Amino acid sequence: MAAKQVKVYSTPTCPWCLKTKKFLGDNKVAFENFDVASDKQAREEMVKKSGQLVVPQVEIDGDLKIGYDEGWLRQKLDLTS
Repeated sequence: MAAKQVKVYSTPTCPWCLKTKKFLGDNKVAFENFDVASDKQAREEMVKKSGQLVVPQVEIDGDLKIGYDEGWLRQKLDLTS
């Protein structure tokens, strides 16, 4: 099974962003993090995809979720509870 492509759009001070990244790390999921507070291009890409400035935004194989949703993460990443 191929690895999932996971992108996280976040800011350094967002507690839900930290929780999302910790969840991914704890489950040994490789992900690419984009700090939209300092990366203007990533911020513009995020807004183009979702129409929103809300973080975290998680994209898994092209499917986008806004906010922290452990159930969705588990489902999309095929993780058991």
